[in-house]
Amino acid sequence: MDVNLSVVIPAYNEQENVGALLERVGGALKQVEGGFEVIIVDDGSTDGMAGLLKEAMGKYPWLRVLRMGRNGGQSAAFDAGFKAARGRIIATIDADLQNDPEEIPRLLGMLDGYDMITGWRKDRQDTGFRRWQSRQANRIRNWISQETVNDSASSLKIYRRHCLEGLQLYTGMHRFFPTLVKMRGYSCLEVPVKHSPRFAGTPKYGFRNRALRAFVDLLAVRWMKKRYIRYDVSEVKAKD
Repeated sequence: MDVNLSVVIPAYNEQENVGALLERVGGALKQVEGGFEVIIVDDGSTDGMAGLLKEAMGKYPWLRVLRMGRNGGQSAAFDAGFKAARGRIIATIDADLQNDPEEIPRLLGMLDGYDMITGWRKDRQDTGFRRWQSRQANRIRNWISQETVNDSASSLKIYRRHCLEGLQLYTGMHRFFPTLVKMRGYSCLEVPVKHSPRFAGTPKYGFRNRALRAFVDLLAVRWMKKRYIRYDVSEVKAKD
């Protein structure tokens, strides 16, 4: 069945949030024209989330669940969700409800003339250290990758399907989606979005894998951006 919108949500050990998440997503998207589906990608959770999702599938006909064989990280979860999505437009949010699902319809209305909308958590509802850490990460990311994106790692994003078709992802690449999309020649608009405190539970990513690993990934993206093949070509006709 084709739908207009697919919402892809990676989730790892988010049993405290999944009930409220599904209720709010369903409420926010019920007026979307052309129908929608929500794909929860269970990234190898070890809590009770799998059972809650199984039960929720009987309640929400628009819900699909993918179960990763092992915890592979957000990039792998996004990749699996993108490949399974059936929508002409694909949206993404985090499972902890720091991204408000109610923002999705507003951003959909801004997609005219663009291939991708990326959310900017301009007023982040995090600890002081986490906000400082994010600011430094974005400054370094823009300096090395020669970008101007304020919040590349925000999960609240909207894509036209063609932006993602054939896109090869690697571990850690979820932090650089705006750059990867623009490298392919597509347009991207950054928009301030609401950011909320985590609904329940604790963050699953610490300083080491948010900063040190991200720096190594950034060097890879810089290399890819500089080496990306771009050219115009046309076939010469004998009668020209």
